[in-house]
Amino acid sequence: QEEPEPPQIKEEEEELCKLVVHMRTHMGEKPYSCSSCGKRFTQKSTLNTHLLTHTGERPYSCSSCGKRFTQKSTLNTHLLTHTGEKPYLCSSCGKKFRRKYELDVHLRIHTGEKPYSCNSCGKIFSQRSSLNSHLVTHTGEKPYSCSVCGRSFNRKLSLMVHLRIHTGEKPFICKTCGLTFRQSSTLNSHLLTHTGEKPYSCSSCGKRFTQKSALNAHLLTHTGEKPYSCSSCGQRFSDKSTLSSHFRIHTGEKPYSCSSCGNRFTHKSSLKSHFRIHTGEKPYSCSTCGKTFTHKSSLKSHYRIHTGEKYSCSSCGKRFTHKSSLNSHLRVHKGEKYSCSSCGKLFNQHSALSNHLRTHTGEKPFSFTQCVDIKESSIHLFFYESINQISEDIIPFDWVGIIFF
Repeated sequence: QEEPEPPQIKEEEEELCKLVVHMRTHMGEKPYSCSSCGKRFTQKSTLNTHLLTHTGERPYSCSSCGKRFTQKSTLNTHLLTHTGEKPYLCSSCGKKFRRKYELDVHLRIHTGEKPYSCNSCGKIFSQRSSLNSHLVTHTGEKPYSCSVCGRSFNRKLSLMVHLRIHTGEKPFICKTCGLTFRQSSTLNSHLLTHTGEKPYSCSSCGKRFTQKSALNAHLLTHTGEKPYSCSSCGQRFSDKSTLSSHFRIHTGEKPYSCSSCGNRFTHKSSLKSHFRIHTGEKPYSCSTCGKTFTHKSSLKSHYRIHTGEKYSCSSCGKRFTHKSSLNSHLRVHKGEKYSCSSCGKLFNQHSALSNHLRTHTGEKPFSFTQCVDIKESSIHLFFYESINQISEDIIPFDWVGIIFF
């Protein structure tokens, strides 16, 4: 009868097996193949787990909620969602994680390690999943399609998040105010509004932000870079969301509708501002005189009355209270004008063009109650109301049209 192998020899054999499996990652060797889809694997155990995706079998069940899993390790991780336990602690910042893998990925923030490199452009990433998502930008492939609206995505996770728009599902809830969110990342950003924490700082001016995306957008104000270009008119933008909003000018799309009057808007922020007309809300208050405003921009313009601050023209030195007035004035120097599409007449200001267009359309939106006529512009209405204050003994009413028009 053969004697059993000493424990030391068994351990050495196990270590050798692990080394052989590990070496396959360098050599690219994948000896185990799936008979259903042909996908190949370095380990037999990984193949066995993969086969469950074809059979639909989920042998591991959660005793708390009944949810089922293909892998025991996935079940063990899921169980921590019930206990709230986060056993893996970051020694640098104290943040806790449910899985060791999550901690390992997080640690790269502190070390700056980015082990995954793109073979096409050389860009490096801290996570393999980020690299895989990036690779699709070279191929243009979007294999995950929404069954409701047909929109395609390069990642399955992006599709899952998108589907919540159709289902209305918002599984992430703020314990402080009760607001719900579609994505955990949006919730995490929202939580900073309660704590006041702004972890992302601009190295140029020191301004701080709650989100990294907001910091990245801000950084472009220092570099002047505008990487996003409109395919219709060529205008360039510093962030993708502003380009998306701008593009609606060309498409005429107005996706945001007022529930009170049905008026439609291209931007959600415009709808929110408009809605204050119905509610009478004026949330922006002047700290000097107490006057309240519907829009923050109106408050900022109003402040200049107190500070005396004005925008100055670099060409002639003329000063303006509002930036929009300065922009209109600058067209005088540049020779830029607004052109009428009907007759070609040119105007310095968009408002002047709008008034002129009514001469072609016949539109007369401003009414004068003491006159049969309806006037074409607010300026005409102003003159009529002014004349009405003068005695008819001095200027006969019938002459008004001759004098001013």
